[in-house]
Amino acid sequence: MKKTLVIVTHPHIDQSVVNKRWVEELEKYPDQFTVHQIYQAYPDGVIDVAKEQALVEEHENLVFQFPVYWFNCPPLLKQWLDEVLTYGWAYGSTGDKVKNKKFMLAVSAGGQEHIYSEQGEYKLTLDQVFSSFQLTALYVGADYQPLHAFYGLDTNPSEDDDVPTHQDVANNAIEYVQKLLALS
Repeated sequence: MKKTLVIVTHPHIDQSVVNKRWVEELEKYPDQFTVHQIYQAYPDGVIDVAKEQALVEEHENLVFQFPVYWFNCPPLLKQWLDEVLTYGWAYGSTGDKVKNKKFMLAVSAGGQEHIYSEQGEYKLTLDQVFSSFQLTALYVGADYQPLHAFYGLDTNPSEDDDVPTHQDVANNAIEYVQKLLALS
């Protein structure tokens, strides 16, 4: 059985609560997961494309883990997608290196779940916000899986917010790992 590659894209993982806890939980299963923190691997922003492509090829599943940044992914992940998922490797007549790999997002959103709904403040769900990732998976022939999310750990919560506890974060980390273990 091949492992799952989890590409963690958090520019300040040391200050993170959710993503850092997710990484801690993933690292308890080194036989199932490779945790690859690209901001640590490429602090200068220069991505080794051949190395990244080889890493992807060695894994059965591909998970992108990151905090929501202005309703998108952090910039280094966008750069990674642009540079690594190349014509002839990921797509095109000979590009099949991610074909049929399970492809999933794990995101932490500062806002409460209810604001990410058609009736909420943002009028869109996180699935809708990240539909470009689903389209990317479709384009490269990957098998897109439902995203995993943690909501509500905003750095500036309002008085009305139900702020998650450390136990909520720990429970979500366990749920996240169980979801990833079920991918195989």
